[in-house]
Amino acid sequence: MNPNSALSAGQLAIMAVVVTASLAAWLIAVFLAARQPRRTSVAASAAPPEEGAAVTELPSSARSRAKAAA
Repeated sequence: MNPNSALSAGQLAIMAVVVTASLAAWLIAVFLAARQPRRTSVAASAAPPEEGAAVTELPSSARSRAKAAA
């Protein structure tokens, strides 16, 4: 066996840090990919009104049907 082929303690420590950092980055990426998407301002304005809220304007499809019925 070649005596110079053994890894030094510093090299082993660097390998451990790289593996640990890679695992942490992978777990963070999986967590971010699996979470629910945040509501954007467009999605928030298009969301249905909450209970008890008054609806002041008909959706565009309902307006066109109301005009067609009249």
